[in-house]
Amino acid sequence: MPEKVIIATRGSKLALWQAEYVADQLKQQYQDLLVELKIVKTTGDTILDIPLAKVGGKGLFVKEIEEAILSGEADLAVHSLKDVPGEIVPELTLGVLPERGNPGDSLVSYECPDLASLPQGAVVGTSSLRRQAQLLSLRPDLRIKTLRGNLDTRLRKLQQGEYQAVVLASAGLERLGIGATYHYRLSPPDFLPAVGQGALGIEFRRDNRELASMLEVLDHEPTRIAVTAERAFLQEVEGGCQVPMGGYAEIKNGRIALSGFVSDPDGRNIIRRCKEAAPFTADALGREVGREILEAGGREILAEISRLEQEREQ
Repeated sequence: MPEKVIIATRGSKLALWQAEYVADQLKQQYQDLLVELKIVKTTGDTILDIPLAKVGGKGLFVKEIEEAILSGEADLAVHSLKDVPGEIVPELTLGVLPERGNPGDSLVSYECPDLASLPQGAVVGTSSLRRQAQLLSLRPDLRIKTLRGNLDTRLRKLQQGEYQAVVLASAGLERLGIGATYHYRLSPPDFLPAVGQGALGIEFRRDNRELASMLEVLDHEPTRIAVTAERAFLQEVEGGCQVPMGGYAEIKNGRIALSGFVSDPDGRNIIRRCKEAAPFTADALGREVGREILEAGGREILAEISRLEQEREQ
């Protein structure tokens, strides 16, 4: 077993909480182990004035962290799994998935206790096309305004009155113990999260057998099964920040159930499918749901989004 491990992480409070959580779990299991955090600034951390959907590319919050592992500057990384693209570099693996936190979203406000009580034309902050599409499908009158930055920054902008409500991942709020007066849950099955939301992914070199053996004590099988189905769905649809899509899987009565959707950005055309299967077929289930959505009109939605993006770039 290694005497020391270096964890690569982003520098936000939430990212540091997640890295320190994994470090504490490891030190509880291996009392003599030294754990060091290496803070890495990613592309997504440096571009804060442009919505992620317009930045383009995948892995905006993981690329530089993966490079730190590949170069030997770090042994492993702890990611918010929703930030990890469907395909990662072949030399690395998401080899360990700890038990998942709250997968849902929260509508956070100082003024309104729930979605229905927001006034006509209320300004709601989010940088996620997934959240935008689902919000507008429920409340077409809302004005969606871009919101970037870490959780503290987003909540500060809410408090300053730039927005009447903002939508944030529930797990992050719960992990940091922060929020506002009202938290209204936007949860599955009615409001689908990003693939992997609420889960952490521990990434390391595929050929590092010693590290893999040491980390496997942190792996949570039900989370792994659910996330396998969700990420297979993501890979089939080939989605990312530029695509309004979401998916959530959970194990019920010995079966795995997956719900997924693809939408246009305005939430007027949402294509959704739900299926269940045996847990050992999680990957096949995810791909099947993805194919069904594409065949039901999702492919045309994605083509139109791509066309509009190309027009804007010209």
